[in-house]
Amino acid sequence: MNHIRENLAVVHQRILNACRNSNRNPHEVSLLLATKTVSAENIKIALQLGETIIGENKVQELKEKFDALKDIPHQTHYIGHLQTNKIKEVIKYANCIQSVDRIELVQKLDQRLQREGRSIDMMLQVNTSYEESKFGLNPEAVINFAKEVCRYDTLKVKGLMTIGLFSAEKEKVRKCFQLLKDIRTELIALALPNFEMQQLSMGMSNDLETAIEEGSTMIRVGTAIFGSRIYPDSYYWNEKTTIQ
Repeated sequence: MNHIRENLAVVHQRILNACRNSNRNPHEVSLLLATKTVSAENIKIALQLGETIIGENKVQELKEKFDALKDIPHQTHYIGHLQTNKIKEVIKYANCIQSVDRIELVQKLDQRLQREGRSIDMMLQVNTSYEESKFGLNPEAVINFAKEVCRYDTLKVKGLMTIGLFSAEKEKVRKCFQLLKDIRTELIALALPNFEMQQLSMGMSNDLETAIEEGSTMIRVGTAIFGSRIYPDSYYWNEKTTIQ
């Protein structure tokens, strides 16, 4: 428990420092706990310490941890690539889907949600690094895609999500975040129905300062809180090479 408490304190201080350096209000930036491969026991510790948002990449983990965490108030976001045959399970356990990136998924989500008489919050995932290994919309396709999505009343678009370039060169990573912010500005100007565009979900353990400088409203942090996994972040986020 102590190492989680200490790590959370360090991450929150990093957020605070980044906000001060960019003249931003720290209350504008939410922390999402990226809990892929993290045990329910360790997630529970973080929630009991005051955290309120977790994010899962895999449907199986989402299901397995649900009962252990359901009595602690929190939001669960699905941040991994979502296969259409997993929609029923994901909308049962998640409050928000951050990884919507294709019209087939939109249509299937809408069909299922209409059947259940409900809606769900979501974000559009954008591949701002243009890497073939990553899922997400091509940046140039986002506006037209959004114009399609806004016709579905069951889908409440809260913003955009991206995974920055895995690089030690900060300015190359920064360009990814700047691009996402520019796309959000374009979408806000369109004032599409069912689009609120409050959120820019970008930044992780290694690049959260840069993301905050460029306007992130939600950072997704796992390693810096729960410790290193067996494999680096690039393995877990290189979703096209992993089994769902």
